[in-house]
Amino acid sequence: MVAILIGAIAFQLLPGQASSTSTTRSTSPAALVSSPLHQPPALPATSVTSATGDGGRLGTADGRVPEGVTVFRDDVPAVAKLDPKLLAALRQAATDAAADGVTFEVNGGWRSADYQSELLREAEAEYGSEAEAARWVARPNRSQHVSGDAVDLAAAASSWLSEHGASYGLCQIYDNERWHYELRPDAVTRGCPARWADAAHDPRMQE
Repeated sequence: MVAILIGAIAFQLLPGQASSTSTTRSTSPAALVSSPLHQPPALPATSVTSATGDGGRLGTADGRVPEGVTVFRDDVPAVAKLDPKLLAALRQAATDAAADGVTFEVNGGWRSADYQSELLREAEAEYGSEAEAARWVARPNRSQHVSGDAVDLAAAASSWLSEHGASYGLCQIYDNERWHYELRPDAVTRGCPARWADAAHDPRMQE
């Protein structure tokens, strides 16, 4: 637990992570502690075409992301199966970010329901309860990853988007997941909407 807290604090202190265009819908002490657990370990770069991952885990065909994958990789299902409008916005932002030396690497994108279920089981085992796991991993029938409407980005990209994302309609949705972005087209003119503290506060997860 100490290691998780230290890692979380270090991640939160990365420069450029705080968004100036969004406020929080709901806050709680728990929202101050974050963990990248729901971003699964990447497959080695050589495993891009592998249907299964290591140790029996589901592989790239179900949405697991190999190391070093960018938003331009049409051969990786986690990227190719994202909502077309979300993917177009990501690629436009990535093209512009390249001028600042920033690469948009993907840690999570589209996922199959089976893969989302696997991640949820792992979160429940890690956190010890369904309630705590729900702060990080949605049920398959509620997950924006399963529908292709969410992407988890590496630190450099998420930091860049925290400052520029609204111009592309790309918004951070949860306070505790600075890497999780979804498309909000109205943000281009109105700014990103207020964030939820975590997924457990997202009414879409309760529908």
